[in-house]
Amino acid sequence: MYNYSELYQAILKGNLNLAKTEVTKAIENGCAADEIINSCMVEAMGEIGAQFEAGKAFVPNLLLSARAMKGALEILQPQMQKENTKLLGTVVIGTVRGDLHDIGKNLVASMLEGSGFKVLNLGSDVPADKFIETAKENNAEIICLSALLTTTMGYMQEIVNAVKEAGIKAKVMIGGAPVTQQFADKIGADGYSDNANAAVTLAKKLVSAC
Repeated sequence: MYNYSELYQAILKGNLNLAKTEVTKAIENGCAADEIINSCMVEAMGEIGAQFEAGKAFVPNLLLSARAMKGALEILQPQMQKENTKLLGTVVIGTVRGDLHDIGKNLVASMLEGSGFKVLNLGSDVPADKFIETAKENNAEIICLSALLTTTMGYMQEIVNAVKEAGIKAKVMIGGAPVTQQFADKIGADGYSDNANAAVTLAKKLVSAC
């Protein structure tokens, strides 16, 4: 019987090598992929997220935990395919056209992936048609838009309009330093979050409403 405490601590503390070692042990001990993810890995990411919101952990801690989670998920991927583990939904994420910042966006992507979403990360400087095309091809439930510049956040309006014009049902989430709930309401986005942990909570809420 595998004890999840070591894997939990590895992800919580952002120890990539230990996370890979422990998830391999869990698989060898016959643990199912969805059990490993839901009973341990998601819990660990939830804890680091809670610590961040409480001011007990910081962005570097989140990044390390997200990296450890991503490494463990890569090892779990073949097992998930074998077991046909059910995903929460598909998310297309990217930084909008004209903006090259992607650290925060990558953190959100890793947190979403670690929480059970399939994530298609388009990178930075992404035009509206790329978001639409990828969302259509993959039947995405959510499109996440990020911007760190006041000069690029206005482009989010164009993407929201394009999503509606394309007739796809994907919900649009937005975030980034200059972005606010007021701005999200103004452009007709379905949701706004100001940190990675809140983004996961919002994504789960939007998917359950689909």
